[in-house]
Amino acid sequence: MERDNVKGLIEQTGLFPGIRLDKPDLALYAAETLFDAGIPVAEITMTVPGAIEVIGQLVRRFPRMAVGAGTVLDEEMARQCIDAGACFVTSTGLVPEVVDVALKGRVVAIPGALTPTEVINAWKTGADYVKLFPTAAMGGDLYIRSLKLPLPQVKIIAAGGVNQQTAVGYLRAGATAIGVGMELLPREAVARRQSHRLHELARRFLGYVKEARKAS
Repeated sequence: MERDNVKGLIEQTGLFPGIRLDKPDLALYAAETLFDAGIPVAEITMTVPGAIEVIGQLVRRFPRMAVGAGTVLDEEMARQCIDAGACFVTSTGLVPEVVDVALKGRVVAIPGALTPTEVINAWKTGADYVKLFPTAAMGGDLYIRSLKLPLPQVKIIAAGGVNQQTAVGYLRAGATAIGVGMELLPREAVARRQSHRLHELARRFLGYVKEARKAS
């Protein structure tokens, strides 16, 4: 998938699901279920067993899904993910060599950051977005508002502690998208393959995005 198309999907959807499960088949199921529910973005973290193979399978099966790699900590891992078809690469912190590999590979680069200095440094690498993590621990939407005032050009993906009660607030505060994990994909619901429950959660979070944008 072309880089601009990936960014378009992320920004249009407003949701950045982090899939962090302990079995490859569950990760595949989670991504497929979210796609069916209207969320065409899936971040497969490197903590998933066989994560690179999972990325490859999803890319082949769902060409209209933006499939990316999360918690990528070194350039070799980044290259393997891109070779498997990942169209974006994220980290929980700033790893300059990972950003460099992503940009050279013409995929979307999303380094992580927390403090203002880290956010600025991450943005100056040429990254497409900065993943603010863990957002809740720093004050949530108020912290995002504080960062966006002096740094309006930085596109922030808010992650870490986003839930149904705070989702709208993060988006109204200026987050381009919100990173959601267990709030969208409860482990029990995924393990039991409760598609109806996951579809309902997807509907709710998509609704929060719509509500936030309607008010802005």
